[in-house]
Amino acid sequence: MSLLVIGGDVVTMDAAGLVIPEGAVAVSGDRIVAVGPSAELRSRFTADETIEAGGQVILPGLVNAHTHAPMVLYRGLADDLALMDWLNHYIFPGEAKTVSPEFVRAGTRLAAFEMIESGTTTFADMYYFEDDIADVTRAAGLRAVLGQSIIRFPVPDAATPAAGLERAEAFIAKWRTDPLVTPAVAPHSAYTLDSETLKAARALASRYDVPLLIHLAETKDEVQIVQQAHRRSPADYLESLGVWTGRSLAAHAVWLDDADMAMLARRGVGLAHNPESNMKLASGVAAVPAWLRRGIRAGLGTDGAASNNDLDMFEATRVAALLQKVATGNPRALPAREALELATRRGAEALGLGDRIGSLEPGKQADLIAVAMDGPRQTPMFDPLSHLVYVTRGGDVSTTIVAGRVLMRNRRVLTLDRAAVLSEARLMAERVRAAVRTAAPSARKGSRP
Repeated sequence: MSLLVIGGDVVTMDAAGLVIPEGAVAVSGDRIVAVGPSAELRSRFTADETIEAGGQVILPGLVNAHTHAPMVLYRGLADDLALMDWLNHYIFPGEAKTVSPEFVRAGTRLAAFEMIESGTTTFADMYYFEDDIADVTRAAGLRAVLGQSIIRFPVPDAATPAAGLERAEAFIAKWRTDPLVTPAVAPHSAYTLDSETLKAARALASRYDVPLLIHLAETKDEVQIVQQAHRRSPADYLESLGVWTGRSLAAHAVWLDDADMAMLARRGVGLAHNPESNMKLASGVAAVPAWLRRGIRAGLGTDGAASNNDLDMFEATRVAALLQKVATGNPRALPAREALELATRRGAEALGLGDRIGSLEPGKQADLIAVAMDGPRQTPMFDPLSHLVYVTRGGDVSTTIVAGRVLMRNRRVLTLDRAAVLSEARLMAERVRAAVRTAAPSARKGSRP
């Protein structure tokens, strides 16, 4: 074997819910070869590299089903606002003045560092200059579904939606065979694009058999805008345009009715729940238990760090579980196992990657993490799944591995230079600060810089 991770409790997250006390995972190249008791795997295999994980929990790498990686550079720029105010008066104007390939690379390196440190091994992204994001992601060693964004107004990498579609097609052609990067088309939403552009985005995704990523029914305002314009819910309007006829992932989906959910389940659309962002922007509470009852492929995301304000998927998992309990008045709503499934196996399925990642099983990609469980906060541990959801934080992750490559060992990230990443991010933050200072007073009100 090329790698043996051994001695920890293995939480496989397979369909049967197998947990192996004092277990091990054997890896050859980029794939898992065996999962079982440590004693058994020690007797069967020798390895080029062995990671001793005693006192830890070994589990699949976490899947962040929706984020905007470079937006870590807007972390804390504007807080305590509703979505439309936040977007139109702070984020969109700020992006117009600051986003460039250099900015996107710096932000993605910072995001990648944060994700590696906190146990995320796969993320789904929607942003601009996605080719630059892909370059940085590949170098950092992470796995990703990356969507080139398309929106109706001029943005830093495309003056028109047509130019955005052209850029998306070039991006897909370049990256479609990469083992770590899955390119995608990312029309922003039903309310920021016209019907012809939405149809063209679907046609482009279908032509290359890549995913389509889109925001959906995030706020009541969005629902009202679409209903007034088209006399349909956002989900039904997109259905009328044929948007759901191929591989699709919709983020947020807070305001769905029963008919919407039934249709999305029938179409096999993946949904990405973003509890922290939805709470912070007061967007609402997505009916995740109802999604699961209907068989919808559901995952979990952080959204961008500008509205979260971090990329810690363990925090997102805990918040998701707690939010459903208080929203429904049912302490059994979204129990620990289901919440962790959203962040692993179900999230992979929502992205269309369930046959490759999301659980620790022979034949799947070797994307796994080890989490320390020997501190005062984690003592005692009666149930590793409970601890992973209700106790664990991103800083507890000791080891992160993607496709058999060790990206972090003993809390030391191996694929990125910490000092260089932070220095570059601080330089870009000064540019953001300067841009905000030159913005109109109405766009600066309440901002932190």
